Amino acid sequence: MAGPRVEVDGSIMEGGGQILRVSTALSCLLGLPLRVQKIRAGRSTPGLRPQHLSGLEMIRDFCDGQLEGAEIGSTEIMFTPEKIKGGVHTADTKTAGSVCLLMQVSMPCALFAACPSELRLKGGTNAEMAPQIDYTAMVFKPIVEKFGFTFNCDIKMRGYYPKGGGEVIIRMSPVKQLNPINLTDRGSVTKIYGRAFVAGVLPFKVAKDMAAAAVRCIRKEIRDLYVNIQPVQEPKDQAFGNGNGIIIIAETSTGCLFAGSSLGKRGVNADKVGIEAAEMLLANLRHGGAVDEYLQDQLIIFMALASGISRIKTGPVTLHTQTAIHFAEQLAKAKFTVKKSEDEEDASKDAYIIECQGIGMTNPNL
Repeated sequence: MAGPRVEVDGSIMEGGGQILRVSTALSCLLGLPLRVQKIRAGRSTPGLRPQHLSGLEMIRDFCDGQLEGAEIGSTEIMFTPEKIKGGVHTADTKTAGSVCLLMQVSMPCALFAACPSELRLKGGTNAEMAPQIDYTAMVFKPIVEKFGFTFNCDIKMRGYYPKGGGEVIIRMSPVKQLNPINLTDRGSVTKIYGRAFVAGVLPFKVAKDMAAAAVRCIRKEIRDLYVNIQPVQEPKDQAFGNGNGIIIIAETSTGCLFAGSSLGKRGVNADKVGIEAAEMLLANLRHGGAVDEYLQDQLIIFMALASGISRIKTGPVTLHTQTAIHFAEQLAKAKFTVKKSEDEEDASKDAYIIECQGIGMTNPNL
């Protein structure tokens, strides 16, 4: 199976954990031995962090692979994949490292496994610098399932910064191949809803204040829609530690979904958290794209693997997306083009079409 090692420079472009996630997932899927050097070279704490390590170890176990150099602080790893097998796989960051990012690395592999998979992911469910689990369940899931697969996302326990302690179980069956997607028609916004949560010792009033501030902010710009943001007190037996945050989702007539979210931090008042999420949502609605800025990069690997041409309309293309495209082209040999949208209604907007000729990966096990 092993051909020559593919060399990846972990310091270019996004220069962080994302390069590891995309390159190891593709290495596992394509059976490409991999060396990643200069891992997180420019970060304040260079090299592997606990959450990157747990992701790598899960991928290694997923395909009975070999992994060298995998320790905290290491800036170079070698990975030699074998056959992908399903079954139960556990990854525990032992920190507030994001379960959603663990999912990003493992989900493509589970799709091309020999049998159904159960991914037990432990860490932060609502953590900074990563999608919140609510985003994964409410936005990522319904959109990514358009590629022709389904998954079940069971939130057993929520975990927050700095302790983590959350647990999510993802269950999914393999597919023969992935369908291409076309997400270019945004339609008009028909619904806006969300949840504002508090967990642990934080008073319920904080949830109500976040929700109310977000609603006021959205109303200034979108007057004709009812905005339904539920304040929620997370049950004690379903949340570990203390946290607060909000996610707001806009749904359109064509089934597109956009989100804005924010997490509370010590000393930041509730109104500010609500307003930050509302402003993020409104910004994502202004650019005329059919996916929000956080979905962009998460869809690239699936577009690269699909059979046929996928197209998504986006706002400004993020660095994460450019990075995902670069490695999908280098490793999977998929072909991407990114062009400014030529629709008349987008003339004044910063909208782009990302098109991909997928490689038509087929599951050898099915």
